[in-house]
Amino acid sequence: MRFYPLRLEPIYKEKIWGGNGLEKLYNRKLPNDKIGESWELAAHPHGMSVVKNGIHKGKSLLELINKYPEKMLGNKIGHRKRDYFPLLIKFLDANDKLSVQVHPDDDYALRVENEAGKTEMWYILAAKPGAKLIYGLKAGTQKKDFEEAVKKGCLEKYLNEVEVKKGDIFFMPAGTIHAIGEGILLAEIQQNSDTTYRVYDWNRAGMDGKPRDLHIEKALDVIDFNREMVQAKSTPLCREYTAYKRYFLAACPYFITEKIEVKEEYMLNPGNSRFYVLINLEGEGNILYNGGNYPLNPGNTLFLPAGLEEVRVTGQVGFLLTYLENSKEEIIKLLTGLNFTDEEIHNLAGMQNWDEKN
Repeated sequence: MRFYPLRLEPIYKEKIWGGNGLEKLYNRKLPNDKIGESWELAAHPHGMSVVKNGIHKGKSLLELINKYPEKMLGNKIGHRKRDYFPLLIKFLDANDKLSVQVHPDDDYALRVENEAGKTEMWYILAAKPGAKLIYGLKAGTQKKDFEEAVKKGCLEKYLNEVEVKKGDIFFMPAGTIHAIGEGILLAEIQQNSDTTYRVYDWNRAGMDGKPRDLHIEKALDVIDFNREMVQAKSTPLCREYTAYKRYFLAACPYFITEKIEVKEEYMLNPGNSRFYVLINLEGEGNILYNGGNYPLNPGNTLFLPAGLEEVRVTGQVGFLLTYLENSKEEIIKLLTGLNFTDEEIHNLAGMQNWDEKN
């Protein structure tokens, strides 16, 4: 197989709360003005990414992974189960507020829904002035009080509301109640799961004119009422060099996400060990690989196979970079090597989830 950066066809999902923000931000041609989600990279029964460039145009992401597991995913995770990819990458455009909802963890999701749980993170791409979202419960909220408030339709007093702006980062462990507010466009990196339990939907009708289903019993099962309320917005770890800035946004068992701001050049070394998912946020540049050259434009999402061996990003661009690690120790080794302190590493979003998973 000839390896090159794979550009994937976006899968657009119409939602009652959707809009046309991707057209305005990234000049996308959308099928209508109610696009709430763009699945940028997916290998799920509800959406399968298809390659749109090069010799593998028309092939699905999963087809290539199954045929070339180590060259696509890397020798660290290429041995994982067939017909499965661990990530789902989306853009979400909230022209109206989303339902108040929660996602289950792996244990509950596998037992009840026969799929993975859903831990996720958000990077805010754009937000109207004063835009807000819901992140978690207010301190001291008890399950019985919350359940009673759900029945009465007055649960807002228990929800932690946060004002947002472009560039904000939110890490959302499974079990965290949340809702994206009106006027927010974001990138979502998550486990490969489409399980959502709605608690409250603002008494509105769905696309068919009927109220959308709620999943209150399941939601109450999985909401983590014992989780200590942490600062909603995550603080990244940063290192600045002459040619680029490197920010670590989150490092959990399910994904590692960085933001790279390139001034001149940034080099990646998949080296057959790991894949990368690159989401270009802003600026134009080029990806140089194995003798090839691929243009990089705002809003591009690319899958960089492990078999690329070496990749250089040139130009003045800012992008998100997502990949996997097998252990907490590997992350600590990486961050320690960059001279971050033990306290900084401990406080990085997602690091405590390694202990919970184990």
